[in-house]
Amino acid sequence: MSQGLPAAGSVLQRSFAAPGNQAQPQSPEDDDRKVRRREKNRVAAQRSRKKQTQKADKLHEEYECLEQENTVLRREIGKLTEELKHLSEVLKEHEKICPLLLRPVNFVPVPRLDPVAGCLPR
Repeated sequence: MSQGLPAAGSVLQRSFAAPGNQAQPQSPEDDDRKVRRREKNRVAAQRSRKKQTQKADKLHEEYECLEQENTVLRREIGKLTEELKHLSEVLKEHEKICPLLLRPVNFVPVPRLDPVAGCLPR
């Protein structure tokens, strides 16, 4: 054997072999290692797929919750919009008869603690 060159069948020589030209494993230990490596890889792939599925399921659940919340909020917006319309109409009607708004401009009002109380029915 010459100096500096790897021995026949060494790891270095096998790593440079073409994929189609690889020799069969030399020993049962190599077979066992290959089987263990494939099994380990298979388990890791299953774990990875399961994790992806769980992540997708979690995102879908979050999406459904947000959709429900969005529906509830849209209903609330509708109710509040209707309430705003109603209160605006009530205010317009009140402005027509409000004694504070109907006073003459040159009239000096008597100071009160609560000016709104003068508008409310007694």
